Amino acid sequence: MMRLSDSDLTRSVLSVTHHQMEERENLPNFDSHPVSDVWSKAQDSAMDKYPTTPEPNRGNGHVKQPEQKLPQETTPEPTATNSAAIVENPEPETGFLPILKNRNFLALWSGQIFSQLADKVYLVLTIALVASNFQAADQTISRWVSAIMIAFTIPAVLFGAAAGVYVDRWPKKAVLVATNLLRGSLVLSLPIVLWLSKGIEIGQLPLGFCLLLLVTFLVSTLTQFFAPAEQSAIPLMVERRHLLTANSLYTTTMMGSVIIGFAVGEPLLALADTLFTNLGGGIGIGKELVVGGSYALAGVLLLSLKTGEKTEVEHEPPHPLADLKDGLRYINDQPKVRNALIQLIILFSIFAALAVLAVRLAEILPGMRASQFGFLLAAVGVGMAAGATTVGYLGNKFSHSQFSLIGSMGMAFALIGLSLFTHNLWISVLLITLLGVFAAIVGVPMQTTIQAETPEEMRGKVFGLQNNATNIALSLPLALAGVAETFLGLPKVFLALAGLAIAGGVLTWYISRNSTVDRLP
Repeated sequence: MMRLSDSDLTRSVLSVTHHQMEERENLPNFDSHPVSDVWSKAQDSAMDKYPTTPEPNRGNGHVKQPEQKLPQETTPEPTATNSAAIVENPEPETGFLPILKNRNFLALWSGQIFSQLADKVYLVLTIALVASNFQAADQTISRWVSAIMIAFTIPAVLFGAAAGVYVDRWPKKAVLVATNLLRGSLVLSLPIVLWLSKGIEIGQLPLGFCLLLLVTFLVSTLTQFFAPAEQSAIPLMVERRHLLTANSLYTTTMMGSVIIGFAVGEPLLALADTLFTNLGGGIGIGKELVVGGSYALAGVLLLSLKTGEKTEVEHEPPHPLADLKDGLRYINDQPKVRNALIQLIILFSIFAALAVLAVRLAEILPGMRASQFGFLLAAVGVGMAAGATTVGYLGNKFSHSQFSLIGSMGMAFALIGLSLFTHNLWISVLLITLLGVFAAIVGVPMQTTIQAETPEEMRGKVFGLQNNATNIALSLPLALAGVAETFLGLPKVFLALAGLAIAGGVLTWYISRNSTVDRLP
């Protein structure tokens, strides 16, 4: 029987058509595909593997047909094309490089940097505005600042969880851009608001101060929508295996903004005011331009964001109470998510207390003054950057619960050390830096756990509840840490915080030890 060779296939479509029935058993694909499909596939395959015209054997004087094998038995040797393909598909990249190549994540991260720094510096701005516009020479600033802090905190308690319900049903990009542009507009309006209300009073309070409280309330309310939208957007743009690395940058930026914002806020605003006064003909609105401009810049950067959401899907109207119950029920039913949330609450509580205790520590350390507490907080930021980098590169070596236990024990060690060396400057700075390192080792995996274990339709609710809880965790220690230090002393408060860190780490390990390994693929 005549056998159809691959070289015959390349010569003529007519010859293949003529012999298609006679050679049916030699071409297995003919049994299940139309003739035209077989020819197309055979031709493509042949053209890819062989030259169109066989070279003659000059020595024999005739053309020698190449030896045939069935397509299934063919095992092609690696070719230059295959080698190029191998080069183009290397081993999966690790560390920070993959997410730094992700343009959408870079846009989100850049927006987060400017937005969260503006959040923290905004509080410094309000204190500066109070001091320059409302505080009398014989008055303490405390009562004014307390009112500002209350106006900033109330939206976090009232709307933190409910905001997540709406974020689940709104496009994340629209929420991120709108909240930043609106906050920027509110801050930039402050010079006009204070100028128009100057000299007007409501009862015993200046109208300008009341309007400042209103603007602060609105800015904080918009922040409650920004935070869960940002956290929900990360898993939409980052592959699951890169979530840990992405969150190392996210969490470090979030916590670092608390430290850096308070540390550099006052000198930054003073410099901006001085520069704009000189350039703007004596108009001192540099502070508002820096904060409002930071919000606006964040909104502009986020315009290039592509979250990949399905914009055509129509969502049913939100039911806040029912949706909040769904979020609470989900957290309660998911031990990993619940435990990660508890760990983050503990972590934020420790850092909020540290922000207060650092003032007292700077006061008693030799060679420092209380006003220089920002340098101690900056040391925490340096440590957190180092810890986040460590987690980013070692993310696949340990499970999240192991990271949490290691980080919690490390934080406890640093806090116990601080209780023993409150009068040694360099040892205290070293221990505070280590505290930042181990805090990142706890915070990054716990935030990643919440994102990885929460389905997309529940993220807004869960992150809204998380935002609510962490805001409360930040607020209470700010009020209690100073009182506790007054009655118990600085060393005992550090020891109490160490015990809290140990409890969180042991709890995470205990809950996770019988569950599946929580290392990301």
